[in-house]
Amino acid sequence: MNFVLNPVEARVLGCLIEKERTTPEYYPITINALVNACNQKSNRDPMMSLSEGDVVQALDTLKVKDLVHVVHTAGARVAKHAHHIERLFSFSQQEFAVLCVLLLRGPQTSGEIRSRVERMCSFAATSEVESVLQELGQREDGPFVSKLPRQPGKSSCRFAHLFCGPVAQEAEPQTETAAPQADTPPQDDRLTMLEKQVADLRTELESIKAQLGIAPSQPHGT
Repeated sequence: MNFVLNPVEARVLGCLIEKERTTPEYYPITINALVNACNQKSNRDPMMSLSEGDVVQALDTLKVKDLVHVVHTAGARVAKHAHHIERLFSFSQQEFAVLCVLLLRGPQTSGEIRSRVERMCSFAATSEVESVLQELGQREDGPFVSKLPRQPGKSSCRFAHLFCGPVAQEAEPQTETAAPQADTPPQDDRLTMLEKQVADLRTELESIKAQLGIAPSQPHGT
């Protein structure tokens, strides 16, 4: 890709793609509808609270990048907006759906993507989603998708879109290895350390007894 989007541009573009695919009867959409779509409380990650000015500015820069255009309809009182990303890239219906949910919901596993694209297309199996992701990650006019390292405690890797540039990847934690053993102290030094630890424990115990009103321990042999 010869452009990089900022997060607001990515949200606006994702919303335009989503509305085209899920509610074509209301597409293209007005500024007001687009603001509501960007700030939607469901199916969005991260949550945003964009003003009309934020969305208008994003639309202006997306126009410069040749990704959206204004649609003037006869008799309409307000202009509407649509994307035309297909002028730059040729995506299948499944590729559009995958990219759309990644734009709107951030990094996701292939299983999450499959469940979230149902309104736009269907996949027979998760492996089919993974095949589309692999193709998007290897396209010569891309790549459009990157596979992220598996997170601790997770069984599956997540995938992220690359419209905003490379994704900062958190490396998978390395397996702990035994630390190099320090030189073993001489026998006399170890005995001294143990005696000090025992003395410290006795002092702490007597302090606790004093706080509880318990008589101090009497030395042995008295």
